[in-house]
Amino acid sequence: MTLDATAGCARYVVRDTVRGDHGAIPGHFPGQPVVPAVVILERVQSALAAWNGEARIVHIEHAKFMHVLRPDQAFTITLAREDDAHLRFECTDDDGTRVAAGKCIVQGLAL
Repeated sequence: MTLDATAGCARYVVRDTVRGDHGAIPGHFPGQPVVPAVVILERVQSALAAWNGEARIVHIEHAKFMHVLRPDQAFTITLAREDDAHLRFECTDDDGTRVAAGKCIVQGLAL
């Protein structure tokens, strides 16, 4: 994860790239590789840990994956705190296209 982050009391933004040599890429899909949804969610959790090391996702209320993310394609993860237990996330590519978005229940979100 490449961190180029801005932090505020209720929002965190970080840039990221999933490298083409990531272990999950070869099977998704040969000849037309994509970053699997589970890897995107892993990066959301990593962004949360960078923002607040004590916090962790305990449940994903909903997540939607709207656009393909390719290996080595930069994207932005935005985390927005709703309250002490709820966090919204959005992942966008450099054109501003939404790649993924959702809402999580988070434990230990002390901001």
